[in-house]
Amino acid sequence: MRPVGLEVADIFRQVGPSYREDHASALSRGQRRVMSAIEQCRTAALGGHLEQCDSCGHQRIAFNSCRNRHCPKCQSLARAQWLEDRQTELLPVEYFHVVFTVPQEIAAIAYQNKTVVYDILFRATAQTLRTIAGDPKHLGAEIGFVAILHTWGQNLLHHPHLHCVVPGGGIAPSGERWISCRPGFFLPVRVLSRLFRRLFIAQLQLAFDHGELQFFNSLEALRNRVAFAKYLAPVSRAEWVVYAKAPFGGPKQVLEYLGRYTHRVAISNNRLREFSDGAVTFAWKDYRHESRNKTMRLDAHEFIRRFLLHVLPSGFQRIRHYGLLANRYRELRLTQCRDLLGAPAPAAVPLDTEDYRDRYQRLTGVSLRDCPHCRHGQMVRIETFLPRTLPRGPPPTAP
Repeated sequence: MRPVGLEVADIFRQVGPSYREDHASALSRGQRRVMSAIEQCRTAALGGHLEQCDSCGHQRIAFNSCRNRHCPKCQSLARAQWLEDRQTELLPVEYFHVVFTVPQEIAAIAYQNKTVVYDILFRATAQTLRTIAGDPKHLGAEIGFVAILHTWGQNLLHHPHLHCVVPGGGIAPSGERWISCRPGFFLPVRVLSRLFRRLFIAQLQLAFDHGELQFFNSLEALRNRVAFAKYLAPVSRAEWVVYAKAPFGGPKQVLEYLGRYTHRVAISNNRLREFSDGAVTFAWKDYRHESRNKTMRLDAHEFIRRFLLHVLPSGFQRIRHYGLLANRYRELRLTQCRDLLGAPAPAAVPLDTEDYRDRYQRLTGVSLRDCPHCRHGQMVRIETFLPRTLPRGPPPTAP
C-alpha cells in the first residue's frame, strides 16, 4: 500500500542537502536546478495565494508550482493541454506504435553527450521511418509521426529510447491519393532495425570526426580514434532493438496512450511505496520476466542519482513531429490528408481566454474551485503573497 502523500519532493527535501554536499563535483547546473525546483514546488518558497469559500468561509493556502518539466507534480495540466491540441490532428486511420532503442554501449556515450547523441537518435529514427515508408517495396508513401524521448527504464537506470506514434499510411508521391498500410501491419521491424543501426552509427562517427563528443571516466580512452572504432565494432554487428506494438483501436485510444507517455517523468509519485531508514522503496515492472510487478529498495542517495540521470539539457525538445506532422506545414498537409481520406475538417478551436482553473477542470475533470469543506461553495482568491512570505494571517481551521 502506498503511503498517503509520499512524494519525490519529500525525499529530495530530506536527503537533497547531503546529496549535494557529497556529490558537489558531479552535479551539473541543470541537475541542481531540477533538485531545487522539486524541493520548492508548492511551498512558501515560490509564493502563492489565499482562497476563501464564498459559502462557508473555509480558507486554504495554495502555493505556486515550479512548472519544471522533470517535476512529478507539474505535468497534468501541460499534458492535458498538449493532448487537446493534438485532437484536431488525428486522422481516421489505424495508428501504430514503434519503439527504437540503442544498445547499452551507445547509451553510455549518450549520457556523457546528451544533446548530441539524443539529437542523433531523433534524426536516425526519423530518417529510418521516412526512408522505409517511402520505399515502393514497403509502403511507397510520405508519412508523419510524433516521436517522444524516454531515457529511463522501470528501474530508473539510463535507457534512452524513442516512442513513435504513426498513422497507418501516407500520401502517395503524386500527392493524389492516400496509401494505407496493410491491416495490422506497418513496416518490417527487421528492415527498420538494420537501417536505423547503420544511420545511427554513421552519424555518431561523424560527430566524433567533428570533435562533438566528449569522454570521461571509464570512457576516457574513447578519445582515441582507434579505441573508438574498436568500441563500436561489436555494436555495429549486433541486432538493435526496434519493435512495433499492436495497432491502436482508434483515435481515442491514441490520445489515451499519448497521455501516458508525452509528459511522463522518470518516476511518478504513485510508484513510491516507502521512505524510511535512509532508503526508498518503489514499484516497478520487470519486462525481462513477463512484466512482473516488483518492488525495489534503494539507498536514498542512489535513488536521487538515478532520478537525476534523466535531467535533459536546457531547451532540449523531447517531443518532436516529422513528415506530414512537421510543425511548419502541419495544417496544410493534414488538410490534404483529410481531403484524400474524405474526412471532415476538425472543429474550430476557440481562442484561449479561460482562467487556468477553468481550463484545468475542462481538461482533467478535477475542479480547483470547489470548496473541499462544504462541497457546494466556490473558492475565491482573497490575497496573493510573494515568494518566501505567507498570508497576513494563517487560514483558520474549518468548523
